[in-house]
Amino acid sequence: MKATKVLTSGFFILLVFFGVLFLFILGRQHIYLFAQVKEDQIGVKIRGGKIVEILPPGVYSDAGLFVRLDRYSTQEYKFSSADPEVITLDNQRIGVTVSGSVFRPTLADANRVPDLWIQYKQLYTDDSVLQRKMDDLSFQAMKVCVGDRPFQDSVIGSDRDALRNCIDDELNKLVEPFGLSVANVVVPNVTLSAEVQAKLDAITQSRLDTEKAQQDEKKAVAEGLAQRAAREAQIRVEQSSKQEEARQQTILAALEEERLRAQRAVIEAQKANDLITAQRDLEITRVQAEVAQERARADLAQQIALAQIYSENENYLLFQMALVNSQAIQPTDKLIFTPEGVFPSLVFGNNVLPTLPVGPPAPETGTQETTP
Repeated sequence: MKATKVLTSGFFILLVFFGVLFLFILGRQHIYLFAQVKEDQIGVKIRGGKIVEILPPGVYSDAGLFVRLDRYSTQEYKFSSADPEVITLDNQRIGVTVSGSVFRPTLADANRVPDLWIQYKQLYTDDSVLQRKMDDLSFQAMKVCVGDRPFQDSVIGSDRDALRNCIDDELNKLVEPFGLSVANVVVPNVTLSAEVQAKLDAITQSRLDTEKAQQDEKKAVAEGLAQRAAREAQIRVEQSSKQEEARQQTILAALEEERLRAQRAVIEAQKANDLITAQRDLEITRVQAEVAQERARADLAQQIALAQIYSENENYLLFQMALVNSQAIQPTDKLIFTPEGVFPSLVFGNNVLPTLPVGPPAPETGTQETTP
């Protein structure tokens, strides 16, 4: 009896265990009592294989056969895709890397989620599947955008921004049918082949050489301008010095002119005084001359009177001449009378010396000669 009861109890316990296990397995597949949708998730409620509701974050419960609650993340998924060989418009091969963030549908797209979930459930629930899809779409966007641009516009300068914008726009067009959106797209790296890198380095070096030559030219021009400015400054200083010297000389000349003008005024005043003095002396001299002349006339009045008498009385003149001649003959004088045209002879001892006329013959018949 006791053995039968033990067997019955064990069987009941085993039956309960298998029942709970069956219900657990059945609940895992077809029912849920309590389920949470996190803040960064969207819930998809499925009953009988059909989407019945898109659920926002929260805690939900339901019971029934063939009911489940799936979830997917609305956080950004950061993707990075690298294509090692993209052909530019001018047939240059470059490698391009594109990175960004891709977002799955949010509650704003709840009306589209049922249709998208049926087609792209794995894109929403599996990041590896999403990465492969983003690789494919990124490669396509790269080829479209790089293929429309020459090498320089894809690699150098601000045109890289235009390439990034193009890839961003192209990617958003490509992911839109999948209910996805792309943001924060960047092109962090563009790789070049060795041949292209060598050519680019040569171009860069040539540009640097050209810029250096231009810089050297600018430097030479700047140095020349500086030297010219220094020379001009020196010339200005010299000119200023000369101008100052000329100004001082002008001032000195003006002062000298004033001095000479004053001196000339003094001289002219002195000359005026001298002229007055000279005129006065001249007047005195003239008066003195007139006085002397009158005195001389007074002194010569007797002789003038005699001369007038002589000129008026020729016989009286001859008489006076004879008288003077007679008075001039001394007792020791000798007179020799010779005929006209005969030279007189003087006798000194035993010698006879001829005499020569020393003047025109006298009007008288004989010549008077005095001997010592």
